[in-house]
Amino acid sequence: MYETKCDVAIIGGGPAGLSAAVAAKKEGAEKVLIIERDVKLGGILQQCIHPGFGLTYFNKELTGPEYAGAFKEEAKKLSVDALLDAMVLSVDGEEKTVTCVCSEYGVTKIHAGSIVLAMGCRERTRAQIQIPGTRPAGVYTAGAAQRLINRQNIVVGKDIVILGSGDIGMIMARRMTLEGCKVHAVVEIMDYLAGLTRNKVQCLDDFGIPLKLSHTVTRIKGNERVEGVYIAEVDENKKPIPETEEFIPCDTLLLSVGLIPENEITRGAEIEISPVTNGPTVNQYMETSKEGIFACGNVVHVNDLVDNVTVESEKAGKYAAKYAKGEMPSRNRTVPSVCGNNVRYICPQTINISGEDEKISLYFRVMAPDTGVFLTASSAGKEIYRKKELRVNPGEMCHVVINAADITGDDVTISVVK
Repeated sequence: MYETKCDVAIIGGGPAGLSAAVAAKKEGAEKVLIIERDVKLGGILQQCIHPGFGLTYFNKELTGPEYAGAFKEEAKKLSVDALLDAMVLSVDGEEKTVTCVCSEYGVTKIHAGSIVLAMGCRERTRAQIQIPGTRPAGVYTAGAAQRLINRQNIVVGKDIVILGSGDIGMIMARRMTLEGCKVHAVVEIMDYLAGLTRNKVQCLDDFGIPLKLSHTVTRIKGNERVEGVYIAEVDENKKPIPETEEFIPCDTLLLSVGLIPENEITRGAEIEISPVTNGPTVNQYMETSKEGIFACGNVVHVNDLVDNVTVESEKAGKYAAKYAKGEMPSRNRTVPSVCGNNVRYICPQTINISGEDEKISLYFRVMAPDTGVFLTASSAGKEIYRKKELRVNPGEMCHVVINAADITGDDVTISVVK
């Protein structure tokens, strides 16, 4: 077995891993190692050739490869090491070791001062949403179709129906249309948009692609290849209404029905997992329930903007470097982040009160759309933050910034109120 050492080991070389690596280096970590299962760094951004990245972080519009390229270039300048074509098998949270197998060294054990989990997420498939019907060719997840067309120059079909109004699904509706395909409809089971409003405008409205809210695919028809799908309106319990069923002839069904954080390694390391996000619970330093193991990006919770992933991941990289150097803030007491009215989850889930006067960003998603609201934070029965929002939507991340010194109670409650 090949063995090596580093100050900070980062699992995943996508936008989260790259941002964390750059931040760790800037914080003074001497040896930072990215472990990536692909043969190149960049992660999902390699196939996201559309613009729209970097608007908040760089204040300019970039494509996915351009956004990733900026961090790859900086990582190279800072001498960040990378172990490519390497699959991580396990993480030992007590010993701070990562065991992987790679094409260059075979089975490899990495001894680290701290570890950052940045494995990203994967798509839900047809098997996980259990659509009835036959099992023909022509059923793809939206991300798989995106990789095929953008990186391998393979058009997956000509007549398309998309299930789910997630961002990848809407972006693929535009992409397929630009390729000369016919997108008959984007079908969404909820009565509100699952992705960003800007993607609806730029990808659906601008191309005249119908969005059918409160609808779902009830059956797939076809033997060797998809011949069409049946869709129907759903009631308040999300059950299809039989009399509303209609048939749409098509040869391809793309699924954009949610993302799942890649946390098999996290569970193997016995790290606490949130039942809502399916990612590790973290504090404001992005440290998990295992001391010295940090997590960031979509492996923690699925973000809507890569710019937000970068900000959170920089925090993870910074404090992973601090931990490796023995410079973590003191741990006086810990308070939980509590979901109040119309709040589905909050990240970070816990806050470490160290006695320092620090600003803490809390990211959260609402449970239902609303307009004309206030985002509030309270502790010990006292409101410590209030911000007006014209509208909120489950598909778009909200966030508040509070002062640690204002947290006087046993928790912090985030609410969305009229």
